[in-house]
Amino acid sequence: MWDIPPHSFYAMLVVLGLLLTATTCRLILARIKPEKDYTELRQRIQSWWWMIGILFVCLIVSHTTAIILFAFISFLALKEFFSIVPTRQADRRVLFWAYVSIPIQYYLVSIGWYGMFIVFIPVYVFLLLPMRMVLIGETKGFIHSAGIIHWAVMLTVFCISHIAYLLMLPVKNPEAGSIGLVIFLLFMTQFNDVCQYIWGKLLGKHKIIPKVSPNKTWEGFLGGVLTIALVSGFLGPYLTPLTFRFSLLAGLLISVSGFIGDVVISSLKRDLEIKDSGSLIPGHGGILDRCDSLIFTAPLFFHFLYYVNY
Repeated sequence: MWDIPPHSFYAMLVVLGLLLTATTCRLILARIKPEKDYTELRQRIQSWWWMIGILFVCLIVSHTTAIILFAFISFLALKEFFSIVPTRQADRRVLFWAYVSIPIQYYLVSIGWYGMFIVFIPVYVFLLLPMRMVLIGETKGFIHSAGIIHWAVMLTVFCISHIAYLLMLPVKNPEAGSIGLVIFLLFMTQFNDVCQYIWGKLLGKHKIIPKVSPNKTWEGFLGGVLTIALVSGFLGPYLTPLTFRFSLLAGLLISVSGFIGDVVISSLKRDLEIKDSGSLIPGHGGILDRCDSLIFTAPLFFHFLYYVNY
């Protein structure tokens, strides 16, 4: 249970140290400026403690426990997606099969069947769902519903399941183990959001796509890309089997794809005229709000790593 590879263990300590620092800074700010309302900041930090705590416990207990956790996250994300994007009344029985894809996909992860894992949703589920819609016999809104359901399963189940499959890859860096791959992906993805936000606040002047995300600037984007590439270059060989050069490329990939994931989900919310995808996570919004970047970085990083090292 406590057989944690040393590099992954130290990485966990660093993350917990950062959370402790953030908590301390929040308490100091509240004492220095008691007139200001730090409720949202407090909620965000508390939520991070819960999320990181649950993740680390599951990773430490066993790979199976961690896979179940990611399956549950997929379930919550899919449920949230269907709660904010309207579907037809007739599609209720089709949505059932979309949910059934979750345990099957993660079972394929748990047994390490890569060949079926990689085609189950893009091929078999994508063929099954429209056939089930046909059997219902309702043609009005067919194309619209098929697109919604397919895209929902692709984003929330297929993409997120790539995080879990990192745990099943052969260990090529024994000092970090497969846990190191998960920590690296999650940390770099979330750190990318932070870096792009900070650089945007410090230097941001030129907006990228103001209609989608008015706060996103070229300065924030490029600053985040460079920062993440450099940090990834040094952190990658420590937590993954990637060399410094390939770690730099992984950082570039994570930074750019994380930005794309962020603005894609932002576009979805703007189309639906909502601020957050949900209210499950205090201070953060919903599951999709927290996983927007990860939905894109997870499969791209996985396949980059897979084809470079495996």
